[in-house]
Amino acid sequence: MKRILLIVAIVLAGTTVNAQEFNKIDKSPMDRAYYPPGVAHDRIFEKDPVKKKALIPQIRVTYSRPAKRGRVVFGELLKYGQPWRVGANESTEILFMNDVVFAGKKIKAGRYTMIIIPTEKEWTLKLNTALDGWGNYGYDASLDIASLSVPVTYSDTEIENLSIVLYEASPKTVHLKIGWDKTIAEFPITLK
Repeated sequence: MKRILLIVAIVLAGTTVNAQEFNKIDKSPMDRAYYPPGVAHDRIFEKDPVKKKALIPQIRVTYSRPAKRGRVVFGELLKYGQPWRVGANESTEILFMNDVVFAGKKIKAGRYTMIIIPTEKEWTLKLNTALDGWGNYGYDASLDIASLSVPVTYSDTEIENLSIVLYEASPKTVHLKIGWDKTIAEFPITLK
């Protein structure tokens, strides 16, 4: 009897292990943007202790990078005046390692969701406290903590995949630059 139970247990364990499938590769890969740029990589390989100490991430954006694939992005795929998750799949999140100032408001260090309301002439970026969401399906504007509208600019070249970069625009001011298709917007963030 013990032998039969052992055989049944082994068979059941084997079928359970085989039932666990990996997900297929997503069409919109996840990416990260850091300020200072490259800090995640550079810090690991820096030998000089003084330089290594200076290579501490201050801001990180985690997002998925959908592709244009011949589509008209703004105004069609993404409707003007409607909330956009700034990417694909999971909600795009920004992590401030220290307090910052955004849209004239002091923002405490922590994780926030980014939502953009695009129009033809400007984008409004909202920082929201709801985390770990899928897209903007559960977007609740009452959880917005800051909002900033900036004019858009247009690129001569097409940006196939949504791209985000953080760079120093001036001392203590970092720009969050977002571009897709031919549309670009830059949002200033003041470091404390």
